[in-house]
Amino acid sequence: MNYKVISYVLSKIMGIEAIVLLLPLMVAFYYREGNYLCFLIPILICAAIGVLSLFLKPKDKRIYAKEGFVIVGLAWIFMSLAGALPAYLSGAIPSYIDSFFETVSGFTTTGATILNAIEGLPKGVLFWRSFTHWLGGMGVLVFLIAIVPKSDTATMHLVRAESTGPKIGKLTSKLNVSARILYTIYTVLTVILVLLLLIGGMPFFDSVVTAFGTAGTGGFAVKNASIAAYNSPYITYVISIFMTLFAVNFSMFYFMILGKFGMVFRNEELRTFLLIIFVSVGIISFNIYPLYNNAEMSFRDALFQVTATISTTGFSTADFVKWPYLSQGILLMLMFFGGCAGSTGGGMKIIRIIMLVKSTSKDVRKMLSPRSVLTVKVDKKPVEASVLTGLKVYLMAYLIVLVTSVLLICINNFDMTTNITSVITCLNNVGPGLGDLIGPTGNFSSFSVLSKIVLCFDMLAGRLDIFPVLVLLTPTTWKMK
Repeated sequence: MNYKVISYVLSKIMGIEAIVLLLPLMVAFYYREGNYLCFLIPILICAAIGVLSLFLKPKDKRIYAKEGFVIVGLAWIFMSLAGALPAYLSGAIPSYIDSFFETVSGFTTTGATILNAIEGLPKGVLFWRSFTHWLGGMGVLVFLIAIVPKSDTATMHLVRAESTGPKIGKLTSKLNVSARILYTIYTVLTVILVLLLLIGGMPFFDSVVTAFGTAGTGGFAVKNASIAAYNSPYITYVISIFMTLFAVNFSMFYFMILGKFGMVFRNEELRTFLLIIFVSVGIISFNIYPLYNNAEMSFRDALFQVTATISTTGFSTADFVKWPYLSQGILLMLMFFGGCAGSTGGGMKIIRIIMLVKSTSKDVRKMLSPRSVLTVKVDKKPVEASVLTGLKVYLMAYLIVLVTSVLLICINNFDMTTNITSVITCLNNVGPGLGDLIGPTGNFSSFSVLSKIVLCFDMLAGRLDIFPVLVLLTPTTWKMK
């Protein structure tokens, strides 16, 4: 284990957090809120740690898989620990554990909250709360790679540890150039969304933080009633479209910019993703129509909640806990599916579902015809055996974390719907669960400290595809070479 390179990269990341914390401080100054110390203190702490990078430059800057996993896992934990300070020091969230839960939920783009009342909080805190979505959506380490030139050999393991999906790819030959392209697309889409929300009559501050929550597919809102508070069909449809866009693999946007539309239309994951949305919206629209007795309203709410769930954004315009069980069942299924690999969405990812279905089909056919030679293909290309093996290992680790977490949450003695879906929604970075307690009108404030820590672990595990956080818990990880 190269502890020096780990310390060096982590100190740089904390220095970057000090810089980005200046934005909410500026917001607090603009609105003359007077709670400047709640930002200045964490800025000074992060800056002091960041300065250490000047003295911690290692001679051996090579980063291997083990170091990559450790750096990514610790980076997200340390950023959340420091990022929790503004809400705690300002008094907006009196408990540090609750503030940590809220910040982890922000960085991991989960959107689960412990807050009972949101609208009275300071603007600076609300801005930081939503900005964590935007930072975490594309990835903290990807952001570092985009702005700090590094060799591909030093960063590949960092990207692999933080990226979601069964495998990673580069848009260009250099990782830092690929990261800059991704962040440019990400930023442009965010700005377009802000402008469209302004056109719809949403206040400027609300437009910005809502765009952060949508772009990062996080779901923190600045209204107690979430997006339903604006009572605007236009805003509902705009956010629905952009939740869908941000749950698409960002490589597709790059191909469109290059004019390679054929690669976009032939992408099997994208086609499957859109088909699932189309079918789910159709079924739920018909299923909830008797509750609305209005075709357009039932379609609008169905579209919004389907896109909010499959993209793992977690915004709401309706209390879907009161919907028929068929509709709730579909939403529960979509929580597992999540968005596309290479997007800001959470969940298992559509590409994994495709591979899992095709691999299972191949195994069944192999049982019926043992001598046959069968391969799993995606986009008409054979999937490497190592990728399929990695998929099965991921699925097993996912199930172990899911079952263990549910058992620990059961200590609260809540109903089983709450126990199970609280873990599902956090592990898949969705936000609201099923049941009155944690549904779109509820929150996680009544959970015990132990449960909140478990759910924080689940949110981090879900955002980082399980393995970086499991590596941190493995004793052999910390042994010197």
